[in-house]
Amino acid sequence: MNATHIVKKSEIERKWYIIDAQNKSLGRVAAEAATLLRGKHKATFTPNVDCGDYVIILNSDKIVLTGKKEEQKYFKRYSGYQSGLKLIQYKKMMAEQSDVALMRAIKGMLPKNSLGKKMFTKLKVYKGSEHPHQAQQPIELKIKGVRA
Repeated sequence: MNATHIVKKSEIERKWYIIDAQNKSLGRVAAEAATLLRGKHKATFTPNVDCGDYVIILNSDKIVLTGKKEEQKYFKRYSGYQSGLKLIQYKKMMAEQSDVALMRAIKGMLPKNSLGKKMFTKLKVYKGSEHPHQAQQPIELKIKGVRA
């Protein structure tokens, strides 16, 4: 009888991946990044262990929302007080804080527990095409199925 192998912390090998988000869809970039952060692309994936890799995302200011999402979609925040609902149109959000919009999309795709918070710390998002992680020798990742 074959037993399932459970990966231990000491057995985990972490790689660094780099994603260029220029002219790519927000959701596709977020989904790919969440998969890498979680470690689901590995054969040794274990749900209760943080076995994911580091992800660097460049050009978040050049990311695209498809369809009419820029006009119709809103970022919502609620303070907890009466009439404390704040609505920010994604068009404004992408112009001013595209990195925050991308990070929130990725965070929503990770587990909602301490393990998810730990995975989220391995995400690095930059508005430009420069990053300070050359020493880690990141592997460039191409995302399929998006408009170029």
